[in-house]
Amino acid sequence: MQTRQTTGQGRRHAGFTLLELLVVLVIIGLLVGYVGPRYFSQVGKSEVKAARAQIRALEDSLDQYRLDVGHYPSTEQGLAALNVAPAGETRWQGPYLKKAVPKDPWGNSYQYRYPGEHGEVDIFSFGKDGQPGGASEAADVANW
Repeated sequence: MQTRQTTGQGRRHAGFTLLELLVVLVIIGLLVGYVGPRYFSQVGKSEVKAARAQIRALEDSLDQYRLDVGHYPSTEQGLAALNVAPAGETRWQGPYLKKAVPKDPWGNSYQYRYPGEHGEVDIFSFGKDGQPGGASEAADVANW
């Protein structure tokens, strides 16, 4: 709806009323309220998927390390052994990663244990909250 006013010189001015602008703002607000939560829930799911993919890549690199060296790096050596030869490892043929060991999608370091409690090696992230346990996006992401 446009209102038209004629000035003394015959020119017209077109514009929107305040009520029309408020109706448009309410409609936009409703759309954002409906779409926004759905969008942000997808972002959280993608971070979990990215963490799982990184953990799989770290597992593959650790398997290559084990094939070359004969055993996995110790918990103390950690995932850093994939990029820098640990002291005394003469059969190390790395680096086994193209870049430095990545942080998880929430900016925290991945946790590594050898021997693992759940498998031969345990690689895991504490999730969004950075604390053990949790639910939903704050749940731990692991290779078991």
